[in-house]
Amino acid sequence: MVGRMVEFQSNGATARGYLSVPESGEGPGVVVIQEWWGLVPHIKSVADRFAAEGLVALAPDLYYGDVARSPDEAGKLMMALNIERTEKDLRGAVEYLLNHEATTGERVGTVGFCMGGALSLYAASKNERVGACVVFYGIHPKVEPDFEHLRAPVLGLFAEEDQFVPPDSVRELEANLRERGKQVEAHTYPGTDHAFFNDTRPEVYNEKAARDAWRRTIEFLRRHLGNQKG
Repeated sequence: MVGRMVEFQSNGATARGYLSVPESGEGPGVVVIQEWWGLVPHIKSVADRFAAEGLVALAPDLYYGDVARSPDEAGKLMMALNIERTEKDLRGAVEYLLNHEATTGERVGTVGFCMGGALSLYAASKNERVGACVVFYGIHPKVEPDFEHLRAPVLGLFAEEDQFVPPDSVRELEANLRERGKQVEAHTYPGTDHAFFNDTRPEVYNEKAARDAWRRTIEFLRRHLGNQKG
């Protein structure tokens, strides 16, 4: 299954993203949010995997064409990210999906990895049209979700040996959400490292954990987004 690049409106400007639609022609919508590398082939392949599961997936290009080729370059791009503009881009992506003829339901999901995990939670806290939020080992020092206004249920997927998102910070996040009465499920995979889901990085990829995390993600999105409009 192969998607295509599309354009969508973002606060009066034009943004771009990779759209992948199920063979059935319709399904719930999901915004797929990139790692700090950018809109690389791996993220596009994840969008295609969502489409194969019956979801309409849009991966916005938050770096506007830039792609990192080293961790140092990725870190610089991540830190240079304008969070306010990014939130508008994600809002535009949500609206694009909801207005797309293939999308069923009145809310969409957000799923993000690494930097995108933090942005997934941030977008969900800023937009009531997000009906399900999935966070894969989310980290960004400049992103501060508004937990009080978060309405979507959250699924968090973390790595036990993650140096960026250590277990203590996972427990703190879960406690913060529960104290505010938010619905949250968190799973930490033993013996795994940051980015364990990324199968293009053999030094950290963990097939068993990635497979289980994918299963949980699909079940979570289907449970909370449903399949029909109205």
